[in-house]
Amino acid sequence: MASHRSCVPLLLLLLGTCPLPGSSEAQYKPGDPVMLYVNKVGPYHNPQETYHYYQLPVCSPEKIQHKSLTLGEVLDGDRMAESLYQIRFRENVEKRTLCEMKLSPDQVAQLRRAIEELYYFEFVVDDLPLRGFVGYMEESGFLPHSHKVGLWTHLDFHLEWNGNHIVYANVSVRDVKPRSLDDLAGPGPFPMAHTYSIRWSETATERRGERHGRGGDDAFFPRTLEIHWLSIINSMVLVFLLVGFVVVILMRVLKNDLARYNLDEEASTSAAADDYDQGDNGWKIIHTDVFRFPPCRGLLCAVLGVGSQFLALGTGIIVMALLGVFNVHRHGAINSAAILLYALTCCVAGYVSSHFYRQLGGESWVWNIVLTTSLFSAPFFLTWSVVNSVHWANGSTQALPATTILLLLSVWLLVGFPLTVIGGIFGKNRAGHFDAPCRTKNIAREIPPQPWYKSTLVHMTIGGFLPFSAISVELYYIFATVWGREQYTLYGILFFVFAILLSVGACISIALTYFQLSGEDYRWWWRSVLSAGSTGLFIFLYSVFYYSRRSNMSGTVQTVEFFGYSLLTAYVFFLMLGTISFFASLKFIRYIYVNLKMD
Repeated sequence: MASHRSCVPLLLLLLGTCPLPGSSEAQYKPGDPVMLYVNKVGPYHNPQETYHYYQLPVCSPEKIQHKSLTLGEVLDGDRMAESLYQIRFRENVEKRTLCEMKLSPDQVAQLRRAIEELYYFEFVVDDLPLRGFVGYMEESGFLPHSHKVGLWTHLDFHLEWNGNHIVYANVSVRDVKPRSLDDLAGPGPFPMAHTYSIRWSETATERRGERHGRGGDDAFFPRTLEIHWLSIINSMVLVFLLVGFVVVILMRVLKNDLARYNLDEEASTSAAADDYDQGDNGWKIIHTDVFRFPPCRGLLCAVLGVGSQFLALGTGIIVMALLGVFNVHRHGAINSAAILLYALTCCVAGYVSSHFYRQLGGESWVWNIVLTTSLFSAPFFLTWSVVNSVHWANGSTQALPATTILLLLSVWLLVGFPLTVIGGIFGKNRAGHFDAPCRTKNIAREIPPQPWYKSTLVHMTIGGFLPFSAISVELYYIFATVWGREQYTLYGILFFVFAILLSVGACISIALTYFQLSGEDYRWWWRSVLSAGSTGLFIFLYSVFYYSRRSNMSGTVQTVEFFGYSLLTAYVFFLMLGTISFFASLKFIRYIYVNLKMD
């Protein structure tokens, strides 16, 4: 019950990041009925493809009664309904008949396809999940080849109690023989009887869901994540190399540049001498152009605003996980927490975007706010619409109901968008003049031809690959958690790697910006965003590799969802790292030109 007190009561209960009071750890007396809910089924290797359990030809009541769910459970694809299983607290049952039914040939074929695709089922008893496979499949030999498919028609339930609480639940078919579907041929119908047994035992364990140090569903969804020392060492070495490169080499070069430029300035006695007469080259000669405002500054400010929002959002999610605010073992809890934080951090996007837009001399701040609020929400809504439509067309429980869609839309309209406007108003009113240490001439100077290794494409390749290499090992575990069956709990390491990613992005951006300015190319504004922001492209390429080489996912539903949300993830990383890259470059440029002596 302590976890309830650690949550913000109203908002987190609304979004389902915490369990509702009374929905878990129910108290029972001997003989009290215990409701077992059937939930969902789906292919084991496609975590996001789930269907309601009663969509299979199984024992079901004449009138299906659904359980009310929180937003987090709905986002997790849960659709709980009452079952025919009769369970009473601390009362054992030996092979009780659940139902007797007759299957048509089409229903047998449906069960056969589900078993061959490794469908698993999920039941819930007192908020404890029970999982098992729908049937049994055996492939053996090459010549002769045998293919056997069987259906589990008997389930053994094992429940453990401590005092008046249920602390552990499991379902097993260990000592059960499957009913073969291979010999069900002909016009039918085929009789099928389903039975179950219940065994209760007392335990000294007080923590729910744990038995001998393992969760009740760990045997089905194993947790194998350990401390990733290889990832940490790889990231630390890269960070030290980059920081050493920027601090030692780059600062020494800057020191020599400043000494030479300032010495030339002091030695110049001609009042009419200008940059061309002194024969200067490098980044000093473009001091009258380096702060020339870029094209599409409204879009640039919107990118910086939304990127700042996602930096706050990502940090908030990791900190909440560290504090144990939500149940990290259920994706729906994390999704609902992300929705809440996204709505609350919209003020950050509005403030940063409007503040910087006004500093750059922008006048259409209302249009800037509209662009900022739609820069992510529009692509997200488009992607979600496609993914949700595919789920709906295939009858998946991942398709959100109309009420849930209206709730999420209301959160954005009543919280997210107003906070963006409020943040934009504060940012506009608090903005001053752009702090440029150098004056900008009216006529832009000509940019000399640049060598190929200073092109935008090369800078994007270097600036994107190095931050990606710092997180590439850890990225596998993240993908295995989001798109697989692992359970990620090492949030301290994740926070450390996240800090490394931002540090590497800032360092490489400063280095690339210096090389660009040394070539007398002052168009650094958008280049700095693209340099480290291109890490998102590498992350998407990795997602393609992960799907094809590291996962067993297949099918239209899973493929559309995976690549749709992988594109959004890459886009979010582009915004975050592009923002870090830009502000690091801006601070660096201000530093070097403040220390430059000019007339």
